[in-house]
Amino acid sequence: MNLKELHSQEKPVSATSLFKSEMGNATALQILKGEKLNEHITKIPALLICMEGEVIFENENGIKETLMSGDYVNIEPMVKHWVEGVIDSQLVLIK
Repeated sequence: MNLKELHSQEKPVSATSLFKSEMGNATALQILKGEKLNEHITKIPALLICMEGEVIFENENGIKETLMSGDYVNIEPMVKHWVEGVIDSQLVLIK
């Protein structure tokens, strides 16, 4: 299987459950070029991994990271953050 197969190319931002367990879960995300995962907050720590493509992760504390294939960022709980697609991108969110 491939992460791209989980998403429609018609949706600019797409999230699909990849794995769930009692210990946590993983979500496959697709963000297309020029599209944005709007501001939101997580209540628990999370890890965002860029599997393919390029995105810009930003948060309200002034953190701005460009993530390319293989890059990751730890997401702090209770901090507003957002992600913008530089090119079509596949990501995995673990929390």
